[in-house]
Amino acid sequence: MNITRRQFGEFEQVLLYAVLSLQREEGGANGPAIRKLIEKRTGRLVSPGAIYTALTRLEDRGYVSSELGEPTAERGGKRKRLYEMRAAGQAALRSAEANLARMAGLARARN
Repeated sequence: MNITRRQFGEFEQVLLYAVLSLQREEGGANGPAIRKLIEKRTGRLVSPGAIYTALTRLEDRGYVSSELGEPTAERGGKRKRLYEMRAAGQAALRSAEANLARMAGLARARN
């Protein structure tokens, strides 16, 4: 069995799922939308600082990319930073899912 070292933690994995879920929706995957989705789906309160720190880390690793969107009136002409999943991020999620499935299967087989 080929086991690779863990590439990200649970919080970063949740962030990747949120980016993947939101990137095609109107407004895209921006910090406030990601935070709202995580809080809604997990019940976990997340600070904006934690979101942006982890997104920067994921971007540095090549799992997500970001760009500034168009200026919006509701933000006083400021532009939102929009995040998008990259192929490396999708591959990392698939690998993490496969590793968890193998471990869950092992645990179930032994109980």
